[in-house]
Amino acid sequence: MWLFAMFDLPVETKTDRRNYTKFRKALLAEGFMMLQFSVYAIYCASDEVSEKYRRRVRSELPPAGQVRLVAITDLQFGKMDIFFGKSREKPEDSPSQLVLF
Repeated sequence: MWLFAMFDLPVETKTDRRNYTKFRKALLAEGFMMLQFSVYAIYCASDEVSEKYRRRVRSELPPAGQVRLVAITDLQFGKMDIFFGKSREKPEDSPSQLVLF
């Protein structure tokens, strides 16, 4: 399963930008990969692992803005349509190794 973190955070003030950067770096430190600007995802081997990442993201929430977390199955992830311009690309592969956390 894949856990997505999607966010829309204010960047009007220096403090806003600092909070944005801190949140983004926290996602990357947890192992999320950037799919698009403000859309990050991580592969989770189970619901329990997904919940662990949800708790960690909740602990790093910035004071303002909107953050959405959603989990989808590998099958749903594989059905995602991805386009670069008019070219269709294949979704990222699920990691083949077991994730032990």
